[in-house]
Amino acid sequence: MSQTAEDIRQLNERIASAAVFVDQLEEEIGKVIMGQKHMVSRLLTGLLSNGHVLLEGVPGLAKTLAIKSMAQAVFGKFSRIQFTPDLLPADLLGTMIYNPQTHEFVVRKGPVFANFILADEINRAPAKVQSALLEAMQEKQVTIGDTTYPLEEPFLVLATQNPLDQEGTYPLPEAQLDRFMLKVTIDYPSREEEKQIIRQNVEGAQMPAVRQVADIRQILDARTLVREVYMDERIENYIVDLVFATRDPSRYKLNQLRPLISYGASPRASINLALAAKAGAFLQKRGFVIPEDVRNIVPDVMRHRIGLTYEAEAENITVDKIIGQIMSTVQVP
Repeated sequence: MSQTAEDIRQLNERIASAAVFVDQLEEEIGKVIMGQKHMVSRLLTGLLSNGHVLLEGVPGLAKTLAIKSMAQAVFGKFSRIQFTPDLLPADLLGTMIYNPQTHEFVVRKGPVFANFILADEINRAPAKVQSALLEAMQEKQVTIGDTTYPLEEPFLVLATQNPLDQEGTYPLPEAQLDRFMLKVTIDYPSREEEKQIIRQNVEGAQMPAVRQVADIRQILDARTLVREVYMDERIENYIVDLVFATRDPSRYKLNQLRPLISYGASPRASINLALAAKAGAFLQKRGFVIPEDVRNIVPDVMRHRIGLTYEAEAENITVDKIIGQIMSTVQVP
């Protein structure tokens, strides 16, 4: 749908007004999280575009603290679920409990009934539990007994994976990984950030309290506005080209990638690239998407949606390297 310059100007004004809470959210989370701006930005992208996020990083990089702080800042209900090999689907979703006083079964809802779910080390739990969570993520509802209960909006799952110590884990199948909008790899903080972390935790000062700076209504209104952000057809074509280059590399003069890719990105990649790019424009207080919004988010949307062949693994070629080659070859509008 084409828009006039006046339409976009009005949209810019509405977004500038509606996005004020985003700066406040970043500021509040920044009180307790040193550095990790990439992670915080991607959490906000997921929040604004109604997409779940998979965080991968070694222990101790403030993954739990970041999501908990975000929940406090928007006054949302927060649940942390530690995934373990003995976890059952009922531990997650809830179950029917017999009440001896009334001689009736009553529903006890599980921790999945919250706005922000931290699924800690999701690959530690068996497939049944992973499937139960991923079904709730997809359907936004949970069935206990004969009754189906809708999950409250916003419903955002942030799952973590530890890339180390894979013994005894249950890696997420590709079809389930595809349900996550973003897979974000988290790196160590810089030297300066590490020094600030030491001071904050050693000097005895109390950790700053995170204030509520937004509410659920603002989040839901912002999501509606994100979908209104204008995307030109040339940007849409660019997104489709990036995704199709993972499926048919030779069409884009990337013949060297054919033996390295076992399967390309699904249509969910295209949808999520468009949504995340619109959320990126919103975070920049812009009413229209530019190519840089797309390029900025491509690795996080694509890295869990491309399969590598044994040949690629034997040559130590990572998905991120392949994405980099595609981005440097596909023509930018």
